[in-house]
Amino acid sequence: MRIKTSEKYDAVVITIKGNVMGGPESQEFHDILGNFLDENKKNIIIDLGGVKFMNSTGLGMLISGYTSVKNKEGVLKLANATDKINSLLVITKLITIFDNFESVDAAVESMKK
Repeated sequence: MRIKTSEKYDAVVITIKGNVMGGPESQEFHDILGNFLDENKKNIIIDLGGVKFMNSTGLGMLISGYTSVKNKEGVLKLANATDKINSLLVITKLITIFDNFESVDAAVESMKK
């Protein structure tokens, strides 16, 4: 799993690529997220377009991130989830928890409302 960050308008975009399976990268994800929250950057978009596979530990990483952002009164949205990742979100019923958008731009736009 590789993680890249950027800022777009009033949102932070965390782009994840590869397989999301937890492990040391999970801690890196939480550290990055925590740093943005400490800087009072609370509009977070997770770009999942490059994710090929996600296991239960990877889902746990997303849920933990969502909880951290919510506890700081922020907003976390998902973007570009592949069909495989979307199916996983539907099967686990996490689709009812996460706002999921077809693109980063659509997720950014939704934060302006």
